[in-house]
Amino acid sequence: AMMEESKLTRFQRRYLMDCATRGDTLPLQCHPSASREPAPSAPAFSSPVCQPCRLSAKPHLRPAKVCQAGDAYTREKFKPRARRDLEKEKQRLQNILATGKDVVERKVNQVLVQTKEEEIPEPDRFEELVNEVQERREFLAEMEALGQGKKYQRIVLTEISQKMREMEIIDKKRSEEMREIMTKDFPSGNKS
Repeated sequence: AMMEESKLTRFQRRYLMDCATRGDTLPLQCHPSASREPAPSAPAFSSPVCQPCRLSAKPHLRPAKVCQAGDAYTREKFKPRARRDLEKEKQRLQNILATGKDVVERKVNQVLVQTKEEEIPEPDRFEELVNEVQERREFLAEMEALGQGKKYQRIVLTEISQKMREMEIIDKKRSEEMREIMTKDFPSGNKS
């Protein structure tokens, strides 16, 4: 249908059909009456940029020298790592074969877990709240600088007020605890 619309001659249609059945690429120009394409005359200019590009049906493979010249064949340099203690490994294997259990590793894990629990102090909720309020203030300042302050102002101020309320509750609890401690230490005297 496309050939009929493009008003090709019978020779041109036959030539294009032959190219398609052979699997060749279609020619850029199909001469109307010659059975052979005319030999290309000497071009007026020999610039390779101006010549029409013809793509072949076969994929182009790069030569081995070109592939080897790239970084594809370079190996990474060996970097030795810390060596393991072979004596400990032997003892561990002996324990596993003798008892069926890895006794040494369990003791080490228990000791490590106990030290980790002791080292990590409980995070202070009051300090966390102070940090969260500061983050929200910084966020609001950034949004105002970008011209989006009105969009986020209500949400951020609501969150800040909630954090402040929680901080007040924590502060009241701490002050009550301090009063109790002070009254226990000094039972008689002024209660001011």
